[in-house]
Amino acid sequence: MKFQIEEGRIYIEKEEKLLAEIEYEKIGENEYNIYHTFVDESLRGQGIASKLVEMAVNEINKKNGKVSATCSYANAWLERHNLV
Repeated sequence: MKFQIEEGRIYIEKEEKLLAEIEYEKIGENEYNIYHTFVDESLRGQGIASKLVEMAVNEINKKNGKVSATCSYANAWLERHNLV
């Protein structure tokens, strides 16, 4: 499975079908908000959502940014990993 990384978005597509995605945006000087996470039913239960959040956090950390989340899944992930 190959993850595509763009500014503010990490995703997986297969034959032009979106299978998984996370989106985040810059909301302040060095602050970023993860606002959307999606995993297609065909990939659920495989840890894809967790991997997407981890990758988004890593991308934000590369920019020395502070992470927050309005996406409920991402927020719970950040709390589990003591990042909020």
